[in-house]
Amino acid sequence: MIFFKKGKVEDVTTPIKDVSTDSAALLKKVRELEIKSKKITTHLFTGEYHSAFKGKGMSFREVREYSAGDDVRFIDWNVSARFNTPFSKLFEEERELTLMLMVDTSTSNLFGTIGKRKKDLITEMAAVLAFSAVSNNDKVGVIFFSDKIEKYIPPKKGRPHALYIVRELLGLKPTSVGTDIDEAIKYFNNTTRQKSIGFIISDFLATGYENDLKVIGKKHDVIGIKVYDKMDMQLPEAGLLQLKDAETQSVKWIDSDDPVVRHNYSQHFFTQTDICSKYFKQAGADLLHVKTDDDYVKILQKFFLKRK
Repeated sequence: MIFFKKGKVEDVTTPIKDVSTDSAALLKKVRELEIKSKKITTHLFTGEYHSAFKGKGMSFREVREYSAGDDVRFIDWNVSARFNTPFSKLFEEERELTLMLMVDTSTSNLFGTIGKRKKDLITEMAAVLAFSAVSNNDKVGVIFFSDKIEKYIPPKKGRPHALYIVRELLGLKPTSVGTDIDEAIKYFNNTTRQKSIGFIISDFLATGYENDLKVIGKKHDVIGIKVYDKMDMQLPEAGLLQLKDAETQSVKWIDSDDPVVRHNYSQHFFTQTDICSKYFKQAGADLLHVKTDDDYVKILQKFFLKRK
């Protein structure tokens, strides 16, 4: 979004130096993000990330003679008949998890007026989640999407894989500017067979993904993280402004001093937010809201603790 304030140009989406054009700067940024992510993971998410999610299911371990308190549903009737005494099946939870990150790379995420750009916030949160997964010996993969699938990184374990993900989070240059969340959800559903944890990290300015979200919500543990900027929600009183849509390139003049204009602008944001919340609720999935100047660590930590 670009503002032309009373004849003065103010581009609030001008990105910081593109580290992807400088390999040395990119490696430095990767290292900085690794240190920050590992510090957060070690000191704040120890045990919380893993206990927040259930494993893929229960695997059979052994049978033992039935004792008081055992679940009668797990009585092994064949073994019990053979020995003429009741035996119970014992199971253990499969603790290895697969985490898939669906990361929105569309141009609207280059916007940011306070704290950081939405893109930077998305990158940091995705990196923290990736390192949380590998530190718990889980697999992690990424689906980068705009209005198409930009890149797919199959889930793997280990620090080198996490560093590769971080490099792509920082350096990937999308080939398209639009947003199609449904495309990412369909791709996730088609490529991920076993039950997994799916994080969708986006500003969720698109609609029309509710049906496929319900599909993956039945099979996977799905969490959305809606990233937004203060100015996505509220216009400043700054006089005559020209707004330019970063994705469609459409331009519109508005009078930001007009209270009706400001109300309609805010109402549009809250309507979109309500639609997004409705989609996730109907899918049985969780949705977090993170503003660009929020402490996302506290929000994630609170979410993990709530799910224990």
